[in-house]
Amino acid sequence: MRRNLDNKECEVLLEQNYIGRLAYISGGCPYIVPITYFYDSETNTITSYSSEGHKIQEMRKNTAVCLSIDEIASISNWKSVLVQGNFEELSRIDAKHMLHKFSEGVKKVLSDNFGEHPRYISEFSAKIDAEDAPIVFRIHMNELTGKIRITDN
Repeated sequence: MRRNLDNKECEVLLEQNYIGRLAYISGGCPYIVPITYFYDSETNTITSYSSEGHKIQEMRKNTAVCLSIDEIASISNWKSVLVQGNFEELSRIDAKHMLHKFSEGVKKVLSDNFGEHPRYISEFSAKIDAEDAPIVFRIHMNELTGKIRITDN
């Protein structure tokens, strides 16, 4: 059986995961990269961060982005959510506050789902080890859709 997920089911999938694939446009071509993210249900936004580079430069030019999150047990048992939204770069105290919230949120997901208890952001995300300060950004969600396929055996 395949069906659409309702909004609440989509939000639950976002809350229970922390790795997704971010799509953005560069020079008319789509790019997709994996990211670590945190879904903030209070603001209905996705928070992430990155070092300066291609992805950040291009999202500054074209803020339309898409984030895909999947849980795949098998070819006949999966869930998928697609977030359409807009990139917003954060700065100063907002960036610091959201990076802390991001870190605490991802640590909670890891603890709840895998029994892991990382103490530091560097234990679950490599970008924080970059020499430059990370660029913290949010995705403001415009559209949220999802699908599920479950086959009883």
